[in-house]
Amino acid sequence: SGEFYRHATTEASQATLASVSPVFAVMKLDKEGNTTCFEKKKTELYQELGLQARDLRFQHLMSIATRNNRIIMRMEFLKAVITPEFLLILDYRNLNLEHWFINELASQLAGEGQLVTYSLPFEFRAIEAILQYRISKLQGRLNTLQPQILETLEALVDPKLLSVDRSKLHILLQNGKSLSELETDLKVFKETILEILDEEELIEELCLSKWTDPQVFEKSTSGIDHAEEMELLLENYYRQAEDLANEARELRVLIDDSESIIFINLDSHRNVMMRLNLQLTMGTFSLSLFGLIGVAFGMNLESSLEEDPRIFWLVTGIMFLGSGLIWRRLLSFLGRHLEPPLPPHVPAVLKKSQPAPGRVEVKNSLKAEAFGLSRSALTN
Repeated sequence: SGEFYRHATTEASQATLASVSPVFAVMKLDKEGNTTCFEKKKTELYQELGLQARDLRFQHLMSIATRNNRIIMRMEFLKAVITPEFLLILDYRNLNLEHWFINELASQLAGEGQLVTYSLPFEFRAIEAILQYRISKLQGRLNTLQPQILETLEALVDPKLLSVDRSKLHILLQNGKSLSELETDLKVFKETILEILDEEELIEELCLSKWTDPQVFEKSTSGIDHAEEMELLLENYYRQAEDLANEARELRVLIDDSESIIFINLDSHRNVMMRLNLQLTMGTFSLSLFGLIGVAFGMNLESSLEEDPRIFWLVTGIMFLGSGLIWRRLLSFLGRHLEPPLPPHVPAVLKKSQPAPGRVEVKNSLKAEAFGLSRSALTN
């Protein structure tokens, strides 16, 4: 009776867990681009696909793995399962990607659009469509950040500004954080692709038709094996991600250089204010030094000088003349100690041959402008 009770309790608990298992909103796309939407429990879904429950857990933000002749992909929020016959998009309702699903993805899988894997099996088209979607999203984020960063930096590196606009700095800080997130996403994308490219077995596992229909997996008309074409496909998107990473890296370097220029401009204006303050201090000292004569005449002591009506103008002239001479003397002393030393003499050398005009390409005009501003700021 005890064993029967435990068996009945186990069955009841399993039935309870199965009834509360998560439900996936699934979009199914076949080779012809036909779209079907339905809901299915996780237990039923992984049993139909021949997978394990952990395979549909999607632990990483980006991953490409194969399980039981199925490709399980995750591109940030996009979760997909690829089979040789159809593509499943899980939890698509919260992605707001209905336009891409219906207007672009369906037509691409059916053989329309800009994919280059039309003549290859279905899994090639599905993988290329998802990778293309991910790269386009990263490219869109970079295209949005680049003009904002350039516009903000152009306003901040102006040498005429005596202070820095805090609102511009706040915008630059937010854009810098977004750029760091983009660099991290590009790094994860490249590392995920590179892990597959480094393992030949993983590349072959991505070719699902090799295990279902070996005849389809023969050499193509160009003489390249489908496994090599899968490798070329992944390398293509790896290079695109590398190009985006280089552009993001150039923006990061530009931000760092502009920050240095901003600090140089502020230091230059600060030095001008300090020099002016020092000059006024010297003038005050000079006036105070010769002002002692007026203090001496201001005492209530009798002498024969106060009877002469010309002595007032004489003492006043001596005071201002002496103060001016001392102030000029102090300024000349200050100028001698603040002037930079002359550069050493460099003998003339033969000039190297210059490249032909028009062959030098300027990649970023702001870099040249920033370099010129830094030179002018240092000269000031």
